[in-house]
Amino acid sequence: MDWCTGATSEAPYPQAARADLEAVAKPFEDRVIPYIGDVRDSDAVIDAVSQATTRWGRLDVAVAAAAVIAGGRPQWVTPAEHLDAQWSINAKGMWNTAAAAIPVMLAGPDPRGCRFVGIASVAATSGLFHLSAYNMSKHAVAGLIRGLAADLAGTGVTATAVSPGSTDTVMLKATADLYNVSTDDLIQHQGLRRVLDPDEIAAVVAFCCSREAAALNGSIVNADGGFGL
Repeated sequence: MDWCTGATSEAPYPQAARADLEAVAKPFEDRVIPYIGDVRDSDAVIDAVSQATTRWGRLDVAVAAAAVIAGGRPQWVTPAEHLDAQWSINAKGMWNTAAAAIPVMLAGPDPRGCRFVGIASVAATSGLFHLSAYNMSKHAVAGLIRGLAADLAGTGVTATAVSPGSTDTVMLKATADLYNVSTDDLIQHQGLRRVLDPDEIAAVVAFCCSREAAALNGSIVNADGGFGL
């Protein structure tokens, strides 16, 4: 789902556009329904889930990955629009996704194989300089996942979060720009001392979506290359 297609005052860097979605979906045309919506709009998320269940008759996995970053100032002078955007997309957007997806999983033919995965961040467990609104939103992601896991006890449906470190994305470059440093400076905070490839994070997410990952229920899985080492 894509919440906007250009830089705004809320998140001053380019967001994914329709062309990006179409390029990702094209090799999988027989297995993908490209859908553009706003995770802040609960009706849009419900509609996306409905289209998936209409097409395939069930919903086994939902990955809530929509997020933006903004900041660069102390908490007490952070603009209200920065807080509002990050809270409504990063935290409430994930809430909306879970509220739409999980009832369908519970009502499906195989709840014990169903997985809800949220994308958190090292900011979910650490304090990051001049990113208090982002920190708050990502701590909320961790809290939501733990709360979901408790609510889902005994159902077989699991909830897990993946916390990436510095990954080769537009968001990483935007973070470096907030600090007026390079991405090479940011990766000095993770033990691998290199930027993570998106495919590496995707592999962790894919495992969390598998039946074999049931034991991770309620966990915040750190895929951060050794942040802080």
